[in-house]
Amino acid sequence: MKTQEQSSISQVKPPSLEIPKTELVGIKKTKKVTHESHKLPQPTGWRILILPFKMEEKTKGGILMGQDTLERQQVASQCGNVLAVGPHAYQDKERFPNGPWCKVGDWIMFARYAGSRIKIEGGEVRLLNDDEVLATIKNPEDILHEY
Repeated sequence: MKTQEQSSISQVKPPSLEIPKTELVGIKKTKKVTHESHKLPQPTGWRILILPFKMEEKTKGGILMGQDTLERQQVASQCGNVLAVGPHAYQDKERFPNGPWCKVGDWIMFARYAGSRIKIEGGEVRLLNDDEVLATIKNPEDILHEY
């Protein structure tokens, strides 16, 4: 025979688990990214448009870098991401018999003060000649950035 307490427990439904909304659990809200590539200069001829690598504002040890330091580092950067490639870049079969050295989206290394600097909102981009690319790299954070 069941007691009154036992019968009331058996009638109670187990609580249902609700999965919280992911945008509220440890995920930072970010601004909507708009593609404003039409504002960037389009390389002509054999030139390549590069966005120089910009280091984090906070070091691994928790030190906040000053804005002046970040700007000087970006000017002296030797790594960048390929944003666009001109129509004649890497077309000379005598100079580039093995094909292009880089493509859009690659991280590359170049000489410290190579290329023409063009100021844009939030920093600068550089226009390099196709033969100024020194190497391709997988991750720019693997390179020691000093200025």
